[in-house]
Amino acid sequence: MKLALIAHDKKKDDLIQFVTAYQPILAQHTLYATGTTGQRIMDETDLDVMRFRSGPLGGDQQIGAMIAQDEMDMIIFFRDPLTAQPHEPDVSALMRLCDVYNVPLATNMGTAEVLLKGLEEGFVNWRLIRERRE
Repeated sequence: MKLALIAHDKKKDDLIQFVTAYQPILAQHTLYATGTTGQRIMDETDLDVMRFRSGPLGGDQQIGAMIAQDEMDMIIFFRDPLTAQPHEPDVSALMRLCDVYNVPLATNMGTAEVLLKGLEEGFVNWRLIRERRE
């Protein structure tokens, strides 16, 4: 499956900790990330990551385009709800696209853990069945 990993600046350390803990599961999938987040993941783990632009420079929109084209299966986006983001409309659009296209979205570590454990157990294999995605 194709998974996107995104984190606001104050949540990047949390995402790195999470990705490190779940590296064996994540290594079985194709990973995408916004710019700095993707670089940090590659620097601090053995995972390969396809990097897009940083979020404020269009990375969120690039991932959103993949969702709209039915090319993304899950998003893990550690958001910082206490800091205003200059690209908040892009973040909202990305979340809306996940809802429109039934793409599982985790915005915090607790939900991300449940999604990855479900992924490991095959609970989101329905994403692989094209007829159910249309």
